[in-house]
Amino acid sequence: MATRKAAVLGAQNLFRSSSPPFTRNLHASSESKKIVGVFYKANEYASMNPNFVGCAEGALGIREWLESQGHQYIVTDDKDGPNSELEKHIPDLHVLISTPFHPAYVTAERIKKAKNLQLLLTAGIGSDHIDLKAAAAAGLTVAEVTGSNVVSVAEDELMRILILVRNFVPGYNQVINGDWNVAAIAHRAYDLEGKTVGTVGAGRIGKLLLQRLKPFNCNLLYHDRLKMDSDLESQIGAKFEEDLDAMLPKCDIIVINMPLTEKTVGMFNKEKIAKLKKGVLIVNNARGAIMDTQAVADACSSGHIAGYSGDVWFPQPAPKDHPWRYMPNQAMTPHISGTTIDAQLRYAAGVKDMLDRYFKGEDFPAQHYIVKEGELASQYR
Repeated sequence: MATRKAAVLGAQNLFRSSSPPFTRNLHASSESKKIVGVFYKANEYASMNPNFVGCAEGALGIREWLESQGHQYIVTDDKDGPNSELEKHIPDLHVLISTPFHPAYVTAERIKKAKNLQLLLTAGIGSDHIDLKAAAAAGLTVAEVTGSNVVSVAEDELMRILILVRNFVPGYNQVINGDWNVAAIAHRAYDLEGKTVGTVGAGRIGKLLLQRLKPFNCNLLYHDRLKMDSDLESQIGAKFEEDLDAMLPKCDIIVINMPLTEKTVGMFNKEKIAKLKKGVLIVNNARGAIMDTQAVADACSSGHIAGYSGDVWFPQPAPKDHPWRYMPNQAMTPHISGTTIDAQLRYAAGVKDMLDRYFKGEDFPAQHYIVKEGELASQYR
């Protein structure tokens, strides 16, 4: 636990840094820039949809536009280790674009090597793959396309809740395997109506999920730093729970919607999970490192957690021996919830807009900033 916590803290220190010793001027000149994009490789699937822009082959659909303006655009999926393709370009790149789905981990060591680096862009939401403290100290700007895939993730969370509640995966596997045993599914399948669902975090995604759950006539709870506007709270029918530890034992279903921060790394450890209702269902599309990996696997094996579903792991891509791949009653997937084709088009457009503003020396929309020229954006202070 301590080792893993130390490994991820550098990538998500969401606190305001002291004033950087210098700031790398984000708009120092209009000269040609070297831009590197790191995306997952789609191989034979790349040509199956012309709007599949989030892969390495699609390259966010901005290659022709960038190169027509005289910029160099390098795209790769090879991102890890000292001999990776990304590492070769670290010393002289100006802009690095990555995604949460195939993250290029930007460590303090890489930032130190990247003498020309000015801008780190996340094509999507969630920049915890970047050492934000080191980025701020180096005077960099870090930005993401806020809101680009919140609908995609909220819809996916609702799907996962239903999959777990109805015990869908074992039934599907019966069909694949040629079996037929209704009792093996029905003995742990329930209705969603009347269940208590609590979201830990009620930002953009959390609110959308609660709105989508309302027609199912659930008891809706939420915990967040901030209480919702009373009119919205009344409209959704959700109850604010200021004390997280008091909320969790009430929940039949818990959905994780908080960011990965210094305070949330490993938050759901063995002790926290022991306090949950026996038979709880958990959905986590936020970040894998919020959970203690082995504690979740052990609780699924014992039945204390009756089902766990999500698409986020630590690290990513998850190694073949990751215990969540083999724990019972799981409905895990690769990190896919926020990279639907619709979401890809939105975050690709957002990246293009920010690059265009960067070339022109204009500010980005305020909500996109995580670190602005060495200072943590106000919404995270």
